[in-house]
Amino acid sequence: MAISNPAVPNIHVAPGQNASFYEKLNTRWHERALQVFMFIVLAHWGEHLFQAYQIYVMGWPRPKANGMLGLFYPELIKSEVLHYGYALVMLIGLWVLRKGFIGRARTWWTVALVIQFWHHIEHFLLIWQATTHHNFWGKPVPCSVLQLVFPRVELHLFYNSIVFIPMVIAMYYHMFPWENEQEKMVCTCAWGQRESIRTA
Repeated sequence: MAISNPAVPNIHVAPGQNASFYEKLNTRWHERALQVFMFIVLAHWGEHLFQAYQIYVMGWPRPKANGMLGLFYPELIKSEVLHYGYALVMLIGLWVLRKGFIGRARTWWTVALVIQFWHHIEHFLLIWQATTHHNFWGKPVPCSVLQLVFPRVELHLFYNSIVFIPMVIAMYYHMFPWENEQEKMVCTCAWGQRESIRTA
């Protein structure tokens, strides 16, 4: 349960002693948790964009285009465990930090969560095939459902885009909420609330 802090208008904070780790992540630590999460998301985005650059601009063959990390650790990038691990981190992050969002921001964050859930299923299918050494659909390599239609690099650029876009919209609405939404916020992510804290 959140209580109002009379010293700072429109700020609600969870009770200090009784708050669980989950509650703290969605109240007083929400802003910092989102910053860390978005750093991870953007770093992953950078890898995919660098891989696309290697293919489309530098003309590298696809098996050699493994992104920045792949230049130094090619076997790591080829590991389905790494890709599934990231998909799982994304899914957990979207789920765990969702409670701190309200109104329109929560709606868009939930859209990203639902899409990431499917993306995670696709990666689960890939890691299952890699682990059991039994590829579906008679393919020579592990293959996800939509990979039957689209090449893997382009498909995962697409997946990351359609997860990232609603996340950005959610973050915008979370940082710049309508007044009636800001009154219900239990974190310090909104820019107006940050100003209130600095001047209080």
